[in-house]
Amino acid sequence: MNFKSIYKQFYQKLIIATSLFIITLSFLFYGYTKATIYEGIKESLFNDAKIIYQISVNNEQTEDNFNIITNSGIIVDIVTIDDLTEVKYKDYRQDDKYYIEILYPFDVKNHKFIKIIKNVDYAISMLNKIFNNVILLSIGGLIMVVLYAFTVSKTLLRPIIQITDKLSNMNENYLTKIDKNGLPIEFHPLANSINKLTNRIQTFVMFKKELFVGAAHELKTPLAVMKLKNEVTLMKQREPEKYQETLKLNIQQINDMNKMISSILDIGRQEGAQFEKAEELDLVQYMKRKANDFRMLSAEKKITITYYASVNNFYTSIQPTLFNQILQNFMQNAIKFTPIDKSIAIVLDRINDRAVLTITDEGIGIDESMDLFAPFKRFGEESGAGLGLFLAKNAADALGANITLKNRTDGKKGTVAKIELLNNPHLKNLTKLKTDSRVLF
Repeated sequence: MNFKSIYKQFYQKLIIATSLFIITLSFLFYGYTKATIYEGIKESLFNDAKIIYQISVNNEQTEDNFNIITNSGIIVDIVTIDDLTEVKYKDYRQDDKYYIEILYPFDVKNHKFIKIIKNVDYAISMLNKIFNNVILLSIGGLIMVVLYAFTVSKTLLRPIIQITDKLSNMNENYLTKIDKNGLPIEFHPLANSINKLTNRIQTFVMFKKELFVGAAHELKTPLAVMKLKNEVTLMKQREPEKYQETLKLNIQQINDMNKMISSILDIGRQEGAQFEKAEELDLVQYMKRKANDFRMLSAEKKITITYYASVNNFYTSIQPTLFNQILQNFMQNAIKFTPIDKSIAIVLDRINDRAVLTITDEGIGIDESMDLFAPFKRFGEESGAGLGLFLAKNAADALGANITLKNRTDGKKGTVAKIELLNNPHLKNLTKLKTDSRVLF
């Protein structure tokens, strides 16, 4: 496989394009100069022929007047040509000398013409000098073009080489941002994108390491409790109730570990879901079905779930598994932390071409100083592995969505979870929205 150098391609194309331009310009200049000189000579011959004709017509022809014309190095004669009716020019070479000839009508009825022949060796010599100078200038220009092409190529490609060298030396243990100060402004968007990607990689690597360490710690603790409890129980003979108590504790710890292992497995499945084919769906109707599902989950706590949409339809092309992972984690937390007989509001808004989904509960609220999207971060007394919001954040990053979790600011207690689908390559508005009036489902 042949690998082409962008540096080589750039300077080769620059040399070829500029060389063709110089050569074309040189030939155009030479052709224009030659045409100008020849036009001047022809105009001079035409004026001479016109003077001869006027002298002959006015009967003022004298030897002195005639010599004014002939002494300028031209040959004048009267010739008869049957098939000619207008002025005619001809240039030719004879005995290594160059001439231009004009035939000027003198007596059209008798087919007589004034024939003037002028030697133009001096003009040809001047054109040859001009041509040689143009060739020398073209060669000099081509040499400068080659040097210019190499210099410009290196100058323009230096930012690319700088970015390439920076990226080639990076790994998960050495991630640094690209300094934009030394880059042309045209490369700033690229540097910003790379720096954002670097930040995401750093966050991902940090979370992964934290996930593995946290998983080991979270699994080690219940195992240690089970081991200690079993050892204490077996130290002496006990009543059956004590053994049952120990077994129940073991089962509870095993269930908690199963939940955690299931969450870790979900992280692995989520990475595969990132390659899921996007599906076209109506977000309004999709959320209507989901709201009904969540109402069944919240029925036990008598929690009222309302769903509002600011539009009748909003068609999108999106990966439903990733979107559902975010939605499910937010709704499960809302139901889990919302007290009995309280309510949860789901609102779908359209902002320009973006879809914004807001879930507002009446729960205990959160500690906004905590990074709840980090693995194994928990708030409140409810049980859980602490990986739900971590999964939601990973799904949002893969989906190109922005998710936030804030306390309510309307004076009531509770949490506001927001999903904003923006800059999403899978998101597109496929139909005109019928109305902006809010619809309750």
